[in-house]
Amino acid sequence: MISDYRWRNLFKGRSAENCGYNHEMQPLAQPLTDHEIEHLADFLYGLNHGEAMSLEELDGFFCALICGPEVVPPSEYLPYIWGGELVQGRGFKTIEEVQEIMTLLTRHWNTIADTLLRGNVHVPLIFDDENGIAMGNEWAIGFERGTHLRSGSWEKLVDDDEHWGALTPMILLAHEHDPDPEMRGDPLTPEKREELLCHMAVCTLAIYDFFRGRKPGEARRRKPGRTKRRGVQ
Repeated sequence: MISDYRWRNLFKGRSAENCGYNHEMQPLAQPLTDHEIEHLADFLYGLNHGEAMSLEELDGFFCALICGPEVVPPSEYLPYIWGGELVQGRGFKTIEEVQEIMTLLTRHWNTIADTLLRGNVHVPLIFDDENGIAMGNEWAIGFERGTHLRSGSWEKLVDDDEHWGALTPMILLAHEHDPDPEMRGDPLTPEKREELLCHMAVCTLAIYDFFRGRKPGEARRRKPGRTKRRGVQ
């Protein structure tokens, strides 16, 4: 069960401040606490008879939607998170629960968006499995699912000979256990997996920069200004 997994921070030593957070942020931009992360993970685990995304998959899904060149409205992507339509007995119990979960989703979306906007690496939410190993497959699958919502617009990156490699970590981990043998890469050693997980985070920022015509490190050199944030409506 997800609540028994240990949340694993692959970038130990990264403070909240250098992830793009400061204590003067508005409530809907505050990063989730460890307790809120576990609460959201448990909620998703029990939603829609287990058909909802895991929190790890959701994190990758949000990253793709935020990185992508087109805005995808919440009305379109939320059903993917829930695992389909929410009918009686398979969704929220109360209006208060709806508000609580939507607030947590909004805050997590905004945290990712602010981090990437500032030119910082988003720390992926990767959970250890029952053997204490951070696999990263669900995160990569979530990212890939996010690209599929606007697959045509992602062709710009796929067709770019210089930058398409930023998708490689996601592709390798998303298809590591693909039923089609031709879609799988070579077996991953623990060292190679760790390398892919780290590259996956760095490549997410590279993809975000690519679609905005931004050079690496450019955002950190700019003076801060007022910007608009895309978030859950």
